[in-house]
Amino acid sequence: MNKIKPQFLPGGKLSKLHSFYEGMETFLFTPNDTSRSGAHIHDGNDLKRTMIMVLVALAPAMLFGMYNIGLQHYMAIGQTASTSWLTMWTFGLLAILPMIVVSYAVGLGIEFISAQIHGKEIQEGFLVTGMLIPLIVPINTPLWMVAVATAFAVIFAKEVFGGTGMNIFNVALITRAFLLGAGTIINGFSGATPLGQVSTHVGDTMTLHNVVGDPISTWDAFMGFIPGSPGEVSTLAILIGAAILLITGIASWRVMGSVFVGGLAMGALVHALPSATYPASLLNPIDQICYGGFAFAAVFMATDPVTGARTHIGQYIYGFLIGVIAILIRVYNNGYPEGAMLAVLLMNVFAPLIDYCVVQANINRRMRRARANK
Repeated sequence: MNKIKPQFLPGGKLSKLHSFYEGMETFLFTPNDTSRSGAHIHDGNDLKRTMIMVLVALAPAMLFGMYNIGLQHYMAIGQTASTSWLTMWTFGLLAILPMIVVSYAVGLGIEFISAQIHGKEIQEGFLVTGMLIPLIVPINTPLWMVAVATAFAVIFAKEVFGGTGMNIFNVALITRAFLLGAGTIINGFSGATPLGQVSTHVGDTMTLHNVVGDPISTWDAFMGFIPGSPGEVSTLAILIGAAILLITGIASWRVMGSVFVGGLAMGALVHALPSATYPASLLNPIDQICYGGFAFAAVFMATDPVTGARTHIGQYIYGFLIGVIAILIRVYNNGYPEGAMLAVLLMNVFAPLIDYCVVQANINRRMRRARANK
């Protein structure tokens, strides 16, 4: 890298591709540049290393999701007993790998082109977004739809706002919202998801079933042996990722914990007032957390430091409202039982207002204290 670097510097033959070189160099090696003046934080953990740690936290959910894809497939064709777990996992790997390739190729390609056009450094935010997208969309979504939705999200939810760190919406969720709004979130094995069954249920009692008609228990949902988007099925794997993010200090425990508290509180409230008109109210609070994308949104979406609240008090409010709104949408909108995505996107809009109110309240309190001490 050092030998070819002069060709990418101003005056070199490949100077127009300096952003590309810089991106590859800092991806492979920790930057050795330090500030020479002013007050700066000197730390070996740059944005790329932070993004890589998030990818490590995503690994349990991703790996289990691959296995579950194969499990659901072989259950559907009645060959579970004669198929090894490795064969199931390999089936899932081969199913999701093209989506990962398309997501990264489209997203990173747009970011590389944008960086070259504007003469900026290549940002690292899509390292995580590129993995989130395949984990939150149905596995049988056509690749061209994934490509179009990813391009839309990167251009209109990120680049037009100035790139990484400037976007107001979570880019991965905008991708899924685009697919939903365009009517292209399609069903397959994911069509028999627990929340899909809830949305069409009729009656005062409810029993959910897997793809072969056996009842689904809360334990099945917690472990992840249910149909659904690859990264969202296993609450256990998601919680392992949460532990990694919290131990390394990458994610805010205030936001993450508040989302779960808000979801459990609202889940308990609606379950105390069940109604056959709103079948999701028949779910107990634990099932509300384990089904759908609630846990995944709480751990990996709501904790996005760019689009979320930044003040400590604001983070409690922001997370709690995400949990509450997610369950409200799920229960009282039978046409769309998965409310976590919309809840996070809605609170992305209000995060700056929450922080503003918290800061103004602190200012007003200090002003009153200062006047009282005069």
